[in-house]
Amino acid sequence: MAKLPIDADILPPSDDHIFKTLLTRPDAKRVLMDVVSVSIERTVVDVVVRNTELPIADVNEKAERFDVNCTVDGGDQVDVEMHSSRIEEMDNGHKNFINKYVYYATDLHSSQPSKGVGYDKLVRTYQVTFCGYTVLPKRRDFVNRASLRFPDGGQFSDQVNMVIVELSKLNELLKKPVKKLAPLEMWSLFFRYASEPKYRDVVNSVISAKEEIDMASTMLLEISKDEQERARYRSKRMFETDTDSNLIIAERRGEARGEAKGRAEVLALLKKGVSPDEIQRMFDKE
Repeated sequence: MAKLPIDADILPPSDDHIFKTLLTRPDAKRVLMDVVSVSIERTVVDVVVRNTELPIADVNEKAERFDVNCTVDGGDQVDVEMHSSRIEEMDNGHKNFINKYVYYATDLHSSQPSKGVGYDKLVRTYQVTFCGYTVLPKRRDFVNRASLRFPDGGQFSDQVNMVIVELSKLNELLKKPVKKLAPLEMWSLFFRYASEPKYRDVVNSVISAKEEIDMASTMLLEISKDEQERARYRSKRMFETDTDSNLIIAERRGEARGEAKGRAEVLALLKKGVSPDEIQRMFDKE
């Protein structure tokens, strides 16, 4: 049994690159089969990964997704990804994330060969995303499933299926006895907390309770000892931190320029004899 040592420095499987590395190793087939099975709520007896290659190593030039695109028995296609970095949004909503999510799911579904094949023979598509932050704040459950449905809730088609697992909503699971945890709850706890010593006892209890997670733990220990992986992870973290800092500075500069421009416009209007109330109404209209 590969319990994680309390003092071990473990790379986080909630990182998209580590997640893909973990699930696409040659010895990870059984692990991937179990993750897919519990995610799409269907027992999978075989899985074939179609994109085993990892994207370019330079995080500054990262252009590809760290997803695991695979087919399962029966031919259905499943795309599994870890979404660890926030997508920039224009407001407090998550329209950018959701639209991108739906785009990838429908794009994957329409990418299957249709020439010479009846539409009734098209396989089902599943887009499974483990997300490191909350994208559905109005929904309490950490797992949300969606498909094409009528307004009354009845299913229109099961051809395109979407599963979002929000790892930011696991606080209640930490209080739940391991024996009462569902398989997807166990995997979610492992992905979210494996790298955090504070929760090592909880993670180890999950490892002890499920053989496939025990196998994943062994592989994660090996990956964490790989100096190249550690260097890549440190480089990515530095890049993300620098990017976040640059965005904050850019926003502050933009706000400062906006405030200065606004003050100049007000002064110009006052000099022209426009009353303060009229100026306020002008700005309110904007």
